[in-house]
Amino acid sequence: MFLGIGTVINIFSILIGATIGVFAGSKIKDRTRELVTDILGLITLIGAAQAIAPIWSESYLSALPRGWGLLAVLAAMIVGGLIGAAFKLEDRLDHFGEYLRVKFRAKSESSFIEGFVSASLLFVIGPLAILGSISDGMSRGIDQLLLKSILDMFAAMAFAASLGWGVAASAIAVGIYQGAWTVIGAFLGNILASYQIDCMTITGGLMLVAISLRLLKIRQVAVGNLLPALFLAPVIALALHQFN
Repeated sequence: MFLGIGTVINIFSILIGATIGVFAGSKIKDRTRELVTDILGLITLIGAAQAIAPIWSESYLSALPRGWGLLAVLAAMIVGGLIGAAFKLEDRLDHFGEYLRVKFRAKSESSFIEGFVSASLLFVIGPLAILGSISDGMSRGIDQLLLKSILDMFAAMAFAASLGWGVAASAIAVGIYQGAWTVIGAFLGNILASYQIDCMTITGGLMLVAISLRLLKIRQVAVGNLLPALFLAPVIALALHQFN
């Protein structure tokens, strides 16, 4: 095996799942597709709940000053959101999605961009994307990424049935994001403490809530602008840990 094999498998699992979903989705009525999207929104809420769960764990709370566990996440979200808004990350992500839509020759009225943005954020948010990639980079095995690949394949299948080829394009974002963490794992080893991973996971969980709101058409939260919060969360957690 070679460095990054876990991410390569993950990319192919997304492409396979999306391809099956697109061809299956073409035979599904619009009302049924909308129902599938609503179900995905509800399932995403469950994933969000699982990601947010560490905020009540003793290991996370004990690593930070009393009552500051939520403050770390709040600070990451606010500062990260301000940075993302300043750099217009949501718009840039949409523009990149539009560029890919043209390249893939998808119709302008299609849900290509929504599929690309939603699937990209869903597949990169979560502890498996980070921990699995770092483990791969450190040559400690790809078990976590294999598990993520299976989950992502079925998620891509469900998403693509209603959102189309944009879901397949999200494999590009997964390759870049997980590839970067694999390189970090190869050169820096185990760089994050468990409480830092928890803070990042909780922050990602809140973003999953925002994604579910988009899928359920409740509110179009600019989740792309919140992406810097994922990188700020472990840094802020480390800073607050010093006061513990």
